[in-house]
Amino acid sequence: MPSNAPACGSPQDWLSRAESDLALASIKPIRRIRLEDLCYHAQQSVEKALKAVLLSLGVVFPRTHNIKILVERLPDTLFCEPTLDRAAVLTDYSVTARYPGEIEPVTRDELKEALHIAAKVLEWEKTVIG
Repeated sequence: MPSNAPACGSPQDWLSRAESDLALASIKPIRRIRLEDLCYHAQQSVEKALKAVLLSLGVVFPRTHNIKILVERLPDTLFCEPTLDRAAVLTDYSVTARYPGEIEPVTRDELKEALHIAAKVLEWEKTVIG
């Protein structure tokens, strides 16, 4: 591992993973890439960003993909990005959207909204962690 890489499991490491997932979610869809898969990476970006914040604050979090549960762990005293109120809708992309027949196909508008939420959460997360 390069010497400038964040420590494994640190908030910065989680942030790096969140940024990577957002980059993957943001790629231009081509015919063989399903929008559901891009939304999955948007969800993963938000999940990892929240876990980075919780870790930086010393808050223990469960092993979960449920964004609402993670948001509920945030301290009441912490200023939260208003978009976090809508971020829980991304939870469905963490499991059911990845398997055939579980949900309706994702639309481009839904992908656009997932990307918007993820980008806002990452911007906020960077202000919390620094």
